[in-house]
Formats: sequence, C-alpha cells, structure tokens
Amino acid sequence: MDLWDRRPAWRVPEATVRALEDLLPAPWSVRCVRGDTNGVGDGGRASAATVDAVRGAEVYIGYGIARETFLAATAEPGSRLRWVHSAGVGVRASLFPEMITSQVVLTNSRTVQSQAMAETAMAMLFHFARGLDYAVAGQAAVRWDPTPFDELRGIGEVEGTHLGVVGFGALGQQVANRATALGMRVTALRRHQGQDPHPHVRVVTGPDGLRELLSTCTAVVICLPDTPRTTGFIGGRELALLQPGTVLVNLSRGAVLDEVALLEALPRLRGAALDVVAKEPLDPNSPLWTAPNVLLTPHVSATTPRYWARQLALLVANFTRYLTGEPLLNRVDKSAGY
Repeated sequence: MDLWDRRPAWRVPEATVRALEDLLPAPWSVRCVRGDTNGVGDGGRASAATVDAVRGAEVYIGYGIARETFLAATAEPGSRLRWVHSAGVGVRASLFPEMITSQVVLTNSRTVQSQAMAETAMAMLFHFARGLDYAVAGQAAVRWDPTPFDELRGIGEVEGTHLGVVGFGALGQQVANRATALGMRVTALRRHQGQDPHPHVRVVTGPDGLRELLSTCTAVVICLPDTPRTTGFIGGRELALLQPGTVLVNLSRGAVLDEVALLEALPRLRGAALDVVAKEPLDPNSPLWTAPNVLLTPHVSATTPRYWARQLALLVANFTRYLTGEPLLNRVDKSAGY
C-alpha cells in the first residue's frame, strides 16, 4: 500500500491500514510504504521503498501505479501480482502497454469521489445562477452594488434549467441525481445507451447526441474520463454550439476542454467553472485568472472528510469479493481507458 500522501486529506489513516490488516486472514500481510508520496495525477510513483515493497505482492494499492513499480512486481518468474487498485479516478498514466496486455485486474475509486465532485458541480451552477460572482467581486472591491441583480444580468434559478451532462459514468450520474432532485431537466451523453437508463434523464449518444446536448442545454457539466479519445473533446466547434448565457463546468481533466477556444467563447457565456486545467498549476499569466466570468478551483472537487470512510468501504467490499472469487467493483476496462 503506497498511500502516504504528503497532503493530510489524502494520506491514508492508520485506522484504515489496521482495518485491512484485521480483515485479511493469515498468511496475508499488509505492507504500508510511509515515505511521502504525491497522489496528484494517476501514475503512482516508483520510489526505492515502493519498488522494494511491491516485490512478491499479490495486490498493490496506490494512486495509480508507475510502470517501474509494475515491472518490479511482475519481473520475477512466478510473480504473484493479480490486482492493482488506484485510490483515485483517472488511470491514463497507469495504462502502459505491460499493464494493458497483462492479466492483472485494475480497479479505481470513481464511486468514492463522485459524491463530493457532484456537489462541487452543483455549487458552481448556483454560483452563476444566483449571481454570487457579482457578490464576490463587489465584496473584494468594498462595493455595495445590487445593479447586476436589479438588471438581471444572467441571474436566474437552477430549477427548470436544462442541464447537459457530458459523460454519464459514476460522476455524471451523481450530478444528474442532484440536478433532477432540484427540478432541473437533464440530458446526458454517454458512449453507449446501456441497459440501465436513468428514470429522469434523457440519454443521447454519438456526435449527433453531443450536438443536440450542447445546442439545447443552458448549463453543461463535463464529466468525461481522461483517455486518448477525450483529449480536445470540447473544442471551438463544440463551444460554438452553446447558447448565449450558458454555464460550462469542467470537472474531468483539463485536456478535455480546449482552453484557447474557451477564452474566445467566454464573452458569449454566462460563465465557466473549472476545477481542472490543461497544465496544473495554472500559469500565473493565464487570462483565465482575470476573466470576470470564470470560477477557478485548484483541482479539489473530490476533497471531502468522508473520503477515507468511503475508500475503506470499497476496499473491504472488494477484498471480500477477491477472497471469494467474485468480480471486483469499479473494474477498469483497460482497452477503453476507464
């Protein structure tokens, strides 16, 4: 286990380690690497301590897995690595050729982080719908100015808004659940229609579905996974389809959204809320910092004090399944990239 993150919110608690030790029967043991790691990104690390700990391991838990770590775990004849769990959501950097072609099962924590991320999405929609951007700007300038509200400059209500959700996996479904509970009408784009339709969401697919969603919805939340197929998924052509006054939210990965095209589109939009950008941290000279209708959060939409309780519940459920030979939850389709 390599989850000793330098950031307190993401460092595995000792209680979680002990709970897994108590769960696993003999001759299982848990080896926890306690040197500071950095879970930002999705590729894990290959420190000397991590490489040493992973030799002979049957299960590896980290924030993704580095190629060097994977090779160390699988180099010896008869190596035992069977399952890698990423405590994050994105897995793109962990999908190197050796992982893809191996029989090692890869799982992630998409259901652990989606609740907090969905609440962030709703907060961002409220920020623009209720004019909190005007209030924050007025407070920073020590200015009592109700003019934007009196003139209804993009002020509205979330209820009754037509929301488009681009990407209808764990996060997209959590966003849709909250949106429909608030009286929003939801259209969602997913790769396939699937066999589990949401009772209150219209699901569309393909290029035609994307064009319909972007041209008819007045709020759009991007919830796509980070894969080669989604790089630049929302570019200038797609942004041109948005109606004037639309609110755009990106919670997926910065590479999904063309930031140059977004800057050109901003004057037409009510606002854009970005938890992620193409290169993090954002360049101090980026015009996104000073754009009046942009809300920036520093890739923190998943942060919550409930993270480790949910993570432990997932790990307990999956170890129980693993020990009894049942299919694991949150299994990643290595060919699809998520």
